[in-house]
Amino acid sequence: MDEMLYWDNAATTWPKPECVYKFMDSFYRSGGFNAGRGSHAGAVGAGILIAETREKIKRLLHAENKLCVFTPSATVGLNMLLQGFVRLGARRVYLSPFEHNAVTRVLKGMESYAAGLEVQLLSVDKETLSYDLAAIKTQFEAAKPDLVVVSQVSNVCGLVAPVWRIFALAKEYGAATVCDLAQSAGLIDEHYGSEVVDAAVFAGHKTLYGPTGTGGFIIKPELTLPPVLFGGTGTESANQDMPQEGEQRYEPGTLNIAGIAGLNAALRFIEETGLLRLRGHEVEVRRKLLELLREFSFVHVVGDAPGAEYTGIVSCVFDGLSALEAGQVLSRLGVAVRAGLQCAPLAHKFLGTFPGGTVRLSASYFTGEWELSGLRMALEKMGRGPW
Repeated sequence: MDEMLYWDNAATTWPKPECVYKFMDSFYRSGGFNAGRGSHAGAVGAGILIAETREKIKRLLHAENKLCVFTPSATVGLNMLLQGFVRLGARRVYLSPFEHNAVTRVLKGMESYAAGLEVQLLSVDKETLSYDLAAIKTQFEAAKPDLVVVSQVSNVCGLVAPVWRIFALAKEYGAATVCDLAQSAGLIDEHYGSEVVDAAVFAGHKTLYGPTGTGGFIIKPELTLPPVLFGGTGTESANQDMPQEGEQRYEPGTLNIAGIAGLNAALRFIEETGLLRLRGHEVEVRRKLLELLREFSFVHVVGDAPGAEYTGIVSCVFDGLSALEAGQVLSRLGVAVRAGLQCAPLAHKFLGTFPGGTVRLSASYFTGEWELSGLRMALEKMGRGPW
């Protein structure tokens, strides 16, 4: 296996659509200027591209009624939102049991200066992996939520959460809501402009097929969170406070214009391909992947519940090998996977795979028969041993 068999798309989708590479190169050569830092044609052109990309994100997410803020990553976006809500007074925070360290570490880090900060987990059935809405209502009745944070798709097993039903319930108790779309923006077609969604974070380089270094969040314009980052915005320079309105409140410094150009091209690819086709392909690859893995008695799939909804992410464990050892063997056989805890120890504690974790295989629109047949060959070699 001279070529890498790439099964690590939940880390970052690869390859990107060809149009992403081409447009990043061509735009940065001719239009890679600093938006908002001058009235010359170059700065204006960069600003036009940024504004167009914001609109594309909002249109894709059916969130034309919200602001679209660009950040260097989804992690930075989550920091800005969670720290902002806590600084506004949120003290009781409910999370799904599948949250990433980009959520849990932020809240842990705030404990020292947010007195009384309390984190609880939403009720999920360990057998069916279904969110128990009746039990969640009981939780909210017993301890009213200030903030509810849910990853729409687990980065460990691909489980899709019923975000709208959870958030609608949270709104009955006056809670703020934040959805993590790192593994679902550009894949799951939902109306994120809904009133039950206060803010939602996206990663540009995963299911949106853009380059690394791109991310952001959408947020209701009437929500004015305390800024976490401070600096120049190109406007109101005499004012030593950050702007009170608009995206610039959350966007100090120079935006990644090359990355945003790549994201713009990726969004055009998604528009042309269609979410139905993108999601359908992942679901079909996942079905074939599960069939393949179950051919091998030493491989055991984790977190797959009948009747639950999933994307193209699958986790498994191997007899006789730790997740890290199995990942290393697969790497030597030319298969790229993510082994370990995938930055989501909370999910592994819930699934019973902590502290060793799992081997995660994740598909994209560009995953096909070559990757499936190559994985089968690698697993056959593992079955024969030694490695």
